[in-house]
Amino acid sequence: MSNNTSYPKEKINILFLENVSDKAVNHFKQNGYTNVKKIGGALSEEELIKELQNVHLLGIRSKTQITKKVLEAATKLQAIGCFCIGVNQVDLNAATKKGVVVFNAPYSNTRSVAELVVGLFIVLIRRIIDKNNAAHQGIWLKEAKGSFELRGKTLGIIGYGNIGSQVSVLAESLGMKVLFYDVETKLPLGNAVAAKSIKEVVSKADITTLHIPENASTKNVINTNTLKQFKKGSILVNYARGGVVDLDALAKALQTGHLSGAAVDVFPWEPEKNGDKFSTPLQNLSNVILTPHIGGSTEEAQENIGDDVSNKLYNYLEKGITNGSHTVPAISLPTHANSHRILHIHKNVPGVLSEINSSLSKNKINIVSQYLTTNDDIGYVVLDIDKKLSSKALELLKDVKETIKVRMLY
Repeated sequence: MSNNTSYPKEKINILFLENVSDKAVNHFKQNGYTNVKKIGGALSEEELIKELQNVHLLGIRSKTQITKKVLEAATKLQAIGCFCIGVNQVDLNAATKKGVVVFNAPYSNTRSVAELVVGLFIVLIRRIIDKNNAAHQGIWLKEAKGSFELRGKTLGIIGYGNIGSQVSVLAESLGMKVLFYDVETKLPLGNAVAAKSIKEVVSKADITTLHIPENASTKNVINTNTLKQFKKGSILVNYARGGVVDLDALAKALQTGHLSGAAVDVFPWEPEKNGDKFSTPLQNLSNVILTPHIGGSTEEAQENIGDDVSNKLYNYLEKGITNGSHTVPAISLPTHANSHRILHIHKNVPGVLSEINSSLSKNKINIVSQYLTTNDDIGYVVLDIDKKLSSKALELLKDVKETIKVRMLY
C-alpha cells in the first residue's frame, strides 16, 4: 500500500526555522513534499503568526517561542519538531489542547555536550583561560600555581540523565571520583555514588556540573545560599539551562574567590541571532569560559537531530505514529490492506470512544482496526476503515462531541 497521504503532498506546507539541518529539508523533498521553506533565524511572535497561517509542519530549534497565541492562530498546524534536546520553548499545555503533536531529539547531541563539558574540566582546572589571555597580551605566564590534574578529584553531577550519566563515565575514565544527585532514583554507572542532596554534592565536589531541566523547582537552584555550600576553590559548569543559575550570585562568588572558575553556555536571556549584542555579569572575570549556547552544536549532532526529528514528523504525517510525542499519546500501528486510516484527537472525557463506535456502527461502517490511548488532557484514536466507506466515516467523526482534530491519512 502507498504511504501517500490523502491530502496532496504539493499542498502540504512545511516550515523550518533557525538553520535546521538540511537533512530534514531533504528528507521531505525526497519523499515528494515540494513546499518546504527554510528560514535562517528565529521569528518573533508576530512574525510566527503571519508565517504559520498555512503551515502544517513546523521545525524549530531553541530560540523560537511557540506561545499559546501562536498556536491559536496556527489553525492548520499538525505537528512541531524541536530540533534540539528540550521542548521548553513550546507551550505544551496549549499544544496539547490544540491537538498539535510536539517531538524533539532528547538523545541526539548527548555525546557532543558530554565531550565538551569534560574538556572544560581540564581547561578550567589548569587555568588555561588566564594563561591564554596573558599570552595574547604578550605576557609569559609559565607557572604551576593553581593548576591541578583531574585525576583523583571529585566531580559533582546534578542531574543524572542522558548527558549527566555519560559525563560520569567519561570523567571516571580520567580518574575522577563521581558523586551525583538526581530527584529520581538512578542506577549509578561505574563507581559513581548517589548523594542525598545538592548540598552534599557541592560541598564535596572539586568541580560541579549541571544537567537539569528548567522548571519551577529548578529556577535559580544555584543561588547565593547554594553557592555558600560549594567547596571553596571549586568550579561550576552550566551547560544545562540558563534559568537554573543566579548569574549575579555566581559572579560575586567568583569575584570573592569562593569559586575558582566557571563555564557557562546557557543564559536567562539569549540573543535571537548571530551578531546581536550580548551581556552577562560574568564577562571579564578570571578563569571563566562563556560560550553562546553551543554545547550540542557539532555537525554530527545536527545531522543526528535532523534525522531523528524529521523521521518522527514524517511518520506522523504519513502514518499517524506519535512515538516520542510530548503532547499526543504514543501510538504506532501497522498498515492494513484495503483500508483508509483516520486520526481522531479529542478531549479526554468519558464516552467519546463509545460515540465513535456507535456512530460508525449505525451507518454500517466496518472498522478494520482501532487503537485508543489517552493522557490527562486528550485522547488519540487511530482507525483503519474499509476504504469504500472511509469518506463517510470521516464526516461522521468530525461531528463527534469533544473532537479537537480529525483527518484522513490515506
